Amino acid sequence: MDVRDTVEAVFRIESARLVAGLARIVRDVGLAEELAQDALVIALEQWPVRGVPDDPGPWLMATAKHRAVDALRRRANHDRKLAVIGVTDVTLDEEPDVDDHVRDDLLRLILTACHPALTTESQVALILRTLGGLSTAAIARSFLTTEATVSQRILRAKRALTGVAFELPAPAELPARLTAALGVIYLIFNEGYSASAGDDWARPQLCEEAIRLGRVMAGLLPSEPEVHGLCALMELQAARIPARTAADGSPVLLMDQDRRRWDRLLIRRGLAALSAAETLGTLGPYGLQAAIAACHARAPRPADTDWDRIVALYRLLAHVAPSAVVRLNLAVAVGMASGPSAGLALLDELDGALANYPYLPAARGDLLERLGRHEEARAEFARAAALTRNERERSLFLARASAS
Repeated sequence: MDVRDTVEAVFRIESARLVAGLARIVRDVGLAEELAQDALVIALEQWPVRGVPDDPGPWLMATAKHRAVDALRRRANHDRKLAVIGVTDVTLDEEPDVDDHVRDDLLRLILTACHPALTTESQVALILRTLGGLSTAAIARSFLTTEATVSQRILRAKRALTGVAFELPAPAELPARLTAALGVIYLIFNEGYSASAGDDWARPQLCEEAIRLGRVMAGLLPSEPEVHGLCALMELQAARIPARTAADGSPVLLMDQDRRRWDRLLIRRGLAALSAAETLGTLGPYGLQAAIAACHARAPRPADTDWDRIVALYRLLAHVAPSAVVRLNLAVAVGMASGPSAGLALLDELDGALANYPYLPAARGDLLERLGRHEEARAEFARAAALTRNERERSLFLARASAS
């Protein structure tokens, strides 16, 4: 790997933390993004000549902070602006604010950007793009909408926040911003668990970051059942990651996985988090999904899966948080509990609701194959392959089409 590739790789890893840390200083996400990009340019200029620093992440942050101080000096009076960022001179090793009740820069910015001036969709899109590092296309997939729509949401979000101070919400205000913050974290996890595009089936580092944020959030709001529900859901799903790919990197579906390879520590932590959510109150959407994941985690073999309970949980989830994707998953569960014909009947009701969603024809193909309708199954798997943008997923669907 040459130096330029190294710079770009480090920046991909560190960019979210750079923007989050800088936003805490300058209280402006747009300016924070610009300063982070400035640090990248400086690294591209200096590292090929001076060599890559031993600690490239802190080097980028220190460089960006120097640029932040310079920018604040240019904008107004030196002393007044340094007071805004909590320092009395130009040193960049400022002490933490004793009134700061959130000690994680990335989580702090997620909560701060979940501003009531924005719709939930705009909050999530802005934070995913700025902090999650997701492409507009990946966000569009998560929202089941178009790239143009997501681009407009991000643009409107930045305009709406122009002139709005990026101040940390008071502890009493945190629950009001919880829904959007949890949505951001789970969408980051989903992009890691099932990459929307590219050559990788999954991006485990995104899952790890989302789980870390979830645990920090659980420490911040320990009495909120949905926070624990989200942690449980992510940990129980992440436990499957070691078994989700074969030795050659090809995908392995849930019912075909070697469950001995599942991460038992993550399963224990997930079940403990689910128990905490159940103890604190009624399960919400994340808690219900975690309860479904727990049914799989508790089954030593695929044949031991309690599909009747999963169907009951999906029906409750469809009532609490109705969506076409939930109805799709319910149909798949019904197909396992009551037979493929019953599941197919429910899928037929979704025609048009998920027109560009590859998992609808994939699910239909699976049910048709189990019914012995191989030609129809082959066509559905081919359609799923045409819709997905992930190369591993496309190969899986094409292989299933060939085998039908």
